[in-house]
Amino acid sequence: MTDTLTLLPAVDVQGGQAVQLTQGVAGSEKTFGDPLAAARRWQDAGAEWLHLVDLDAAFGRGSNAEVIAEITAAMRLNVELSGGIRDDASLERALATGCRRVNIGTAALENPAWCERIIGEHGDRIGIAIDVKGTQLAARGWVREGGDWAEAVDRLSAAGCRTFVVTDVASDGMLTGPNLHLLQEVAQRTDAEVIASGGIARLEDLEALRQLVPLGITGAIIGTALYVGNFTLTDALAVASGTA
Repeated sequence: MTDTLTLLPAVDVQGGQAVQLTQGVAGSEKTFGDPLAAARRWQDAGAEWLHLVDLDAAFGRGSNAEVIAEITAAMRLNVELSGGIRDDASLERALATGCRRVNIGTAALENPAWCERIIGEHGDRIGIAIDVKGTQLAARGWVREGGDWAEAVDRLSAAGCRTFVVTDVASDGMLTGPNLHLLQEVAQRTDAEVIASGGIARLEDLEALRQLVPLGITGAIIGTALYVGNFTLTDALAVASGTA
């Protein structure tokens, strides 16, 4: 097993533009321009994965499907696609973009039987986003609560989920550091890979996460810190691989 932490630079798309939200709150966004240019920048810097989010679809107020499909088609790297995937039609559209993995969020809470079925059908192309507020799952656009996160992890692990993307809502976009305790708790409950999301602010945060790779915390999504220039992706990749 490798001790390299896989990094997934984030490109969040809203109204056709790359943006970053604070704690997932609509209206808190900072805009960073052309999402395809952002994606190409991360690919050129050496990223092997891209975390691509359709925020309008996630909040149920529209879609950036054409932009998302264009970005996915233009990339050589692996794309993890999130946002608004709640039924067979939206799932098929997402998979048809050629992305490597689709993240299911709200639907995992509202329709667990559907999630179990699609994990059975699509295997490791399905990831489950576990967004946590305290001990509770945060649902649609992080506005509602959706039950105990541990029960969801147990149930979906039993169904064969291979990847959980875990966000501590309190830390997302806040540059306050990842919730290492929560990540370890999730990893202890499942044999699936756990990807950390939210709060990563410094290279030291990535080093702390890399130490947890043997526990099953295998990846980290980085967004705001890259966009505001706290560190470069080149430096982050060096830390994540242990070569810094």
